Amino acid sequence: MGLDALLIPAILFFALGVFAKIIKSDLKFPEGLSKGLSLYLLIAIGLKGGAELANAELGLAFKSIFWAIILGFLTPIIGYMILRFRDKIDRMNAAAITAHYGSVSAGTFLTAIAFLDVSGIEYETYPIIMMVVMETPAIIIGLLLAAMARKKIQQMQEGSEEIKTPWKSLIHEAVTNGSVVLLIGSMFIGAVASPEAMEKVYPFSHEIFMGVLCLFLLDLGMEAARRMKAFKEVGVTLIAFGIIMPLIGGTIGMIVAASFLGFGVGGTLLVAILGASASYIAVPPAMRMGVPEANPSYYLTLALGVTFPFNVLVGIPLFYNLSIWYIG
Repeated sequence: MGLDALLIPAILFFALGVFAKIIKSDLKFPEGLSKGLSLYLLIAIGLKGGAELANAELGLAFKSIFWAIILGFLTPIIGYMILRFRDKIDRMNAAAITAHYGSVSAGTFLTAIAFLDVSGIEYETYPIIMMVVMETPAIIIGLLLAAMARKKIQQMQEGSEEIKTPWKSLIHEAVTNGSVVLLIGSMFIGAVASPEAMEKVYPFSHEIFMGVLCLFLLDLGMEAARRMKAFKEVGVTLIAFGIIMPLIGGTIGMIVAASFLGFGVGGTLLVAILGASASYIAVPPAMRMGVPEANPSYYLTLALGVTFPFNVLVGIPLFYNLSIWYIG
């Protein structure tokens, strides 16, 4: 799988967005369009996953959910240990950053699906369920690590006023996040609707999907390029983390998918990408609210400016080839 594997419209439009910002083009999306594209993509992928789930094996679906929860808890803990090694990054920023790496990037996941579709590679739809499930555990772990760090700091500063973490509010926000609700709801609709009814929305959920994804990635390319300006603030340590952590998480995801879930190459790639990606939609608001001490430019720059482009340009073809090697 060489360079030709990257020459698909979705990835090329992402590169175009980056290039547009590098040359300081005035190209920009109308206000609200980006959110509309995200809503469409979540609905389309949910409908497709739900339709497949209607015919899925229930036992494997539950196993997928179980391993999604394990990945959602394990990945941020590993990331936190890496960032805290030799006190490279302070506790609060480490907690907020690693919460993003236990969660998932819908944009990266959709790009991987586009990669498989264009390449004519079949894949299991269970990773769609896993994508939904992995949002919440990582947020909870990030908040827990931050609370522990806050307590440690308070012990070192006797007499400081105790800071209470609004756990109920934060967990409610995580599980009722619009993207999570829309994805779960669309999957439910796709699963319970009759096959005849689903055929009528086929053009909506399938035929225009790739075109909308190209627009979505064009916008993300411009956003990623804007975040790259913050590299000087992030520093070499965090940039290295934004590349190393996807390799670790992706490898764990690949092993889980192939060895414990028995997925083929396509499904294994998708789970690897779930493990490798970093959230830039659901987690940032939760971290801003729950960990106000952390620097948002750190985790936003890493998620959008480092890890997202790395996964799109390197991670997807890399884990595709690794999946073939590991399974075969």
